[in-house]
Amino acid sequence: MAGVTGAAGGTRTARGGGAPAGSHAPGRPRVARRERGEGAIVRGIREVGAMGVLTCRTVVAAIRPPYDYAPELAHQFVFSLRMAWFPMVVASVAFTYGPAGIQAAGFLNLFGAIDRLGGLFALVVMREFAPLVCAIVMAGVVGTAMCADLGARKIRDEIDALMVLGIDPVKGLVAPRFIALMSVTALLNVFALLFGTFGGLLITMTNGAPIGPFLATFFTNATVPEIAAALLKTTLFGAIIAIVCCYKGLTAKGGPEGVGRAVNQAIVLAFLAIGAVNYVFTQTLLATFPELSQVR
Repeated sequence: MAGVTGAAGGTRTARGGGAPAGSHAPGRPRVARRERGEGAIVRGIREVGAMGVLTCRTVVAAIRPPYDYAPELAHQFVFSLRMAWFPMVVASVAFTYGPAGIQAAGFLNLFGAIDRLGGLFALVVMREFAPLVCAIVMAGVVGTAMCADLGARKIRDEIDALMVLGIDPVKGLVAPRFIALMSVTALLNVFALLFGTFGGLLITMTNGAPIGPFLATFFTNATVPEIAAALLKTTLFGAIIAIVCCYKGLTAKGGPEGVGRAVNQAIVLAFLAIGAVNYVFTQTLLATFPELSQVR
């Protein structure tokens, strides 16, 4: 009996002794979550730094001879233009006619100032809608294709094979895509401006207003600094999309599933970077040219 009691007591003691240790169990998931969060922040900082290094290497590779990437550059330019021109046209007309045109025309009609719609479109389309439409289309159509292409090459060990042969993948693969994407994005921005203005003309005719006042106020507010800033902004957007998508493609791992994850991560990071750069660029532009914030 004593032995049984002692054993039972020992069992109760063991269980009782385990309770204080188990009382801290709810805190362990919080510590694990905090460690995972800190690890995600560190990985994010490392990725940003790695993208910065890739940007520097790409710029150096693009401007340093020999320029043997010219055939790949021409191929990527034509590919990007062929893939993106139609979605860009549709998106430009849809965005300017819908969210911008209908709301702005309805507001101006309340004050009988529908003739001022052209000046508003000059600011809205050139400053925001045209560059953002180009960036969204290029990232969603061309950037994802580039990321998937490089990711597929990475998991098939083609990138490592090029390095074994002494071929720099940054020079042969990233630099032509970098230049092509910047060039096509700046080119399509011109068409986005044209078709965005066409959306403004459509909304003007829909409201039964004459086209003459729309064009007069539009060209009054369409200044050279505004157009130059729009082209520069879209060029920066193209560079961001190229670097982010190429980096994610070159670092893809885990087979086809890993390529899919890389594409998803690339498009999200590209949109976040575009939003941040757009905010900084617009604020800098308005601080440098304060007269651009006035509708004439």
